[in-house]
Amino acid sequence: MIKQYEALKPEMDKAMMEVAANGNYIMGPQVLELERQLAEYTGVKHVLTCANGTDALTLAMKAWGISSGDAVFVPDFTFFASAEIVSLEGATPIFVDVDERTYNMSAESLERAIASVIEEGKLKPRVVVAVDLFGLPADYRALRDIADRHNLLILEDGAQGFGGSINGKKACSFGDIATTSFFPAKPLGCYGDGGAVFTNNDHLADLINSYRFHGKGDNKYENVRIGLNSRLDTMQAAILQVKLKAFNDEIVSVNHAANEYSRLLSGCVKTPVIPEGFASSWAQYTIQLENKGQRDRLQQALKASGIPSMVYYPKPMHLQKAFDTLTQPQCAGYVSNRLCDTVLSLPIHPYITNDEIASVCSSLISFLEQ
Repeated sequence: MIKQYEALKPEMDKAMMEVAANGNYIMGPQVLELERQLAEYTGVKHVLTCANGTDALTLAMKAWGISSGDAVFVPDFTFFASAEIVSLEGATPIFVDVDERTYNMSAESLERAIASVIEEGKLKPRVVVAVDLFGLPADYRALRDIADRHNLLILEDGAQGFGGSINGKKACSFGDIATTSFFPAKPLGCYGDGGAVFTNNDHLADLINSYRFHGKGDNKYENVRIGLNSRLDTMQAAILQVKLKAFNDEIVSVNHAANEYSRLLSGCVKTPVIPEGFASSWAQYTIQLENKGQRDRLQQALKASGIPSMVYYPKPMHLQKAFDTLTQPQCAGYVSNRLCDTVLSLPIHPYITNDEIASVCSSLISFLEQ
């Protein structure tokens, strides 16, 4: 983030000072212009910005009227928000295992989860939350086939996936509704919190626009439904406009960095798999070790060498205490449990150098050779 600011400093400072000078701190013209630019970038008709990525997911749930008695299928290996927003609407998250190569929802596990819910007969299957984890879009061809056969909606959680693509089609354009996050650590991140909702459906766009402004009707003092106060402030929009101009070049750079990692680590550890036709925005570069003990010892060794790393995520959704009252079908757990014990994310961003990557890989390989 600091290296990016240094590279973009003249434009970034100018954009922030313009907001300060004009005083349009909430819903200034930069917000609407950013929404237009995001729509153009993704090829989606409507983009509605909001306060954060979690609110973006919540707005989708509200627009669809998801509530008690509904089943929403969520990857077992993901960030808590992907499932939290389901429970907040009174619905039930059903956890689905993931593909051990891509970290994204397993189509086979989804089929089994849907069949289990239908057989039990207590919940109505409604939505699949497909997470584009670590920057890689989920397998929407397979997921869409399943969703269509069971009359399910797809919510694309592109919090980490913005900038990725499948056969040239951009992430955040695959779901019936898609969302993203502009949290600073995301591929396109602002200097605080922010999010956006993407849809081609005019009616859903109108509903989401109402929900993000306290459920407003024709004006902000007419309230026709219970909504949220969820707006992207003008300063963040101005920052994101500058970053979006540099984004395509940054995607090229971060993909170069990922390829360099994979080249140097080939044969040493399990490196990320990018299926043919897919492109990742590399929110994280995540390897797999043999077991938890080896992973944890490696992380400590890297830390001792001044190299940061992260474990995303140490506990699967079905084991989170917040969900311990839920009865889950036997579709979650096996792969997700193993990944929680073996994954480790290495430093990656568009401004990392080959020398820095080589240093990380050298320390990692030295540890494995001991």
